[in-house]
Amino acid sequence: MKMILHGKDLTVTPSLQEYVERKLGRLESWFEEACDMHVTLSVQGHKQIHVVEVTITCKGVVLRAEEKRDDMYASIDVVADKLERQTRKLKDKIKHRMRHQSGLKERAFGSLEPISRENDSPFEVARVKTVPNKPEDVEEAILQMMLLDHNFHLFFNRDSNKTELVYRRNDGTIGLITTA
Repeated sequence: MKMILHGKDLTVTPSLQEYVERKLGRLESWFEEACDMHVTLSVQGHKQIHVVEVTITCKGVVLRAEEKRDDMYASIDVVADKLERQTRKLKDKIKHRMRHQSGLKERAFGSLEPISRENDSPFEVARVKTVPNKPEDVEEAILQMMLLDHNFHLFFNRDSNKTELVYRRNDGTIGLITTA
């Protein structure tokens, strides 16, 4: 696994780098393919909140976790545990689908990649993301939304041949928006 570690408003010391590599390196055993892991360590605010953000991309699958604590090492520990749970959940889901749907091959889930563009309109666009137009079913879209810990996920539904959106409602249930 290729690990890219950098500090934002923080100097990454060799001991901190070693700790990150040791804690997050154990996730490498879950992946068969070569994957990229982006780790960002930062300190935010006047209260010195230590933030760890980790994004793993592998064959179109994106796993992401973020943690804010008073101690950087505690943040790293919690992020490592979160990612291990997410990875285990993804692997179990794939195994379950393989058992219950004959002939199903392991599918890659869509990912969101940020693109920076300038816009001259009166409304300022802070961030632009492109979404691959890869067919998914509703269940895969919900799983991808939960794995990314987002409140919504835009996808192309293979059953209805439409672009649809799943979202997390305030009461905890899942909603689906589709076109007529």
